[in-house]
Amino acid sequence: MTPDYVNDSDNGAGQEQSDWFLPQDSVKQLGELFANMKDEVTLELFTQDGYNDPYNEFCVNFTRDLARLSPRIKVNLHLIGSAQATKREVTHSPTILISPDKYAIRFTGAPVGEEGRSFLTAIMQVSLNKSGLSAASEGLLAELQEQRAVKVFVTPNCPYCPGQVLNAIKAAIARPDLVSAESVEIDEHPDLAEKYGVGSVPQTNYTESFGQLGLMPEERFILELVTGKDAEKELRKGAVPGMPQAEAGEPGEFDLVIVGAGPGGLTAGIYAERSGLKTIILEKAIVGGQVATTPVVENYPGYASIPGKTLMDIMSEHARQYARIHEGEGVNSITRTEEGFELTTDRGIYTAKAVILSTGATYRKLGAPGEEKYFGRGVNYCASCDGYLYKSKRVAVVGGGNTALTDALYMKNLGIEVTIIHRRDVFRAEKHLQDSVDRAGIPVVWNTAVEEIVGDEGKVTGLRLKDTETGATRELEIDGVFVAVGYIPHNELAKELGVELDATGFIVTDRSMRTNIPGVYACGDVTG
Repeated sequence: MTPDYVNDSDNGAGQEQSDWFLPQDSVKQLGELFANMKDEVTLELFTQDGYNDPYNEFCVNFTRDLARLSPRIKVNLHLIGSAQATKREVTHSPTILISPDKYAIRFTGAPVGEEGRSFLTAIMQVSLNKSGLSAASEGLLAELQEQRAVKVFVTPNCPYCPGQVLNAIKAAIARPDLVSAESVEIDEHPDLAEKYGVGSVPQTNYTESFGQLGLMPEERFILELVTGKDAEKELRKGAVPGMPQAEAGEPGEFDLVIVGAGPGGLTAGIYAERSGLKTIILEKAIVGGQVATTPVVENYPGYASIPGKTLMDIMSEHARQYARIHEGEGVNSITRTEEGFELTTDRGIYTAKAVILSTGATYRKLGAPGEEKYFGRGVNYCASCDGYLYKSKRVAVVGGGNTALTDALYMKNLGIEVTIIHRRDVFRAEKHLQDSVDRAGIPVVWNTAVEEIVGDEGKVTGLRLKDTETGATRELEIDGVFVAVGYIPHNELAKELGVELDATGFIVTDRSMRTNIPGVYACGDVTG
């Protein structure tokens, strides 16, 4: 067992730059963040030599720097198999517990990549002794009567995972008597992914018998935590015990409400506020839309190449300087009034003089037998989220556009055996992507359609393929399939308002982005 770190009295001042594991800009930013800490936070780090050594080293260096940045952060090192590990029931290396004598919060796996944000946020919330839950969520959580050991399975590049992890951490802080929260990095601990049948992330296990896929709004997460069952229908009905019913105008009255926080919605928010309009942006999932899940964006002005999530973080930070942005708050309905519009969410009713629909698009499904059955069990739509699940395995990417080829190249670089399946004899993707696929040596099955996704014991084992020219069929053995055959617009709200759509379901606008409904505008992917 290694003794506690000794915090420097000057919080790192005067240290040589080479002494730090963290980059100097991060040292400055975290120093400013931790200056707001209130209570002491103890980090217990458990490691085992010979198992995940690079991640163990990361955790040792990372937590050492955090301790140097604030006298309120204490770090204790322990070995797997020690008496302390037995006491805390820690068996996987690395594992970090946050103030374990007070809260049941653990990160099983190094908080690298996207999960670094949720780890740092957890430290601050524990120090401030504040869950950060809304009043509605706190009311719901007060009804909990049973123990809940919440596990959220994540990967380093998943942009949706940190939000779900923070939902669990908030609940653990609010109800330390009944709720534990654990973030599990499946790239570091594939045995846990196998044990819990993880095929897509974020996967949240509330109980041994009930779990869900995807990022959820806070209130839905808490309601499902309390009830142990799917709560989407109950929330949409607006008749949830303990959920306050909002009066008109309670969340706020605005000149403009923008629905969706992709690049189009964020840009609209910036210019609306600069024009003097009181504006809010409502996003049902995470800021960034489809771009946030794109591994690499090339030739965006100012960036020859940049990860999609990084680009959207930059755009989001810029937009937040102007407009308010509510993540995890989707709009359920929009109605026209004499004064403008009323928009209903799970948290209340917003009034606006005008609305911009920037609702984006979602992955188009194949429609093949087995696709629904094996979703999250070998059928995937987001390579940056789920690619890590298939390291050293075999996957097929179905499609021939930019997304399909980008996903194939990304997963090839992860060490995955990739095959592209395309129903035509030429790609639709940009030439530089086609050239990259050729250089990477990724095999392509041309003129072939997926007839069926087949599986065994609850997971995908192969594809039944059909030659579009000869009609001949054959099977391809794989461990997973990533579908990239285009997008369909999120046009439900547009239909509700009577907005004109084109033949493929995208919103029709004029040069000023006006729809056929006065006061309703549209931008981004939902316009095609």
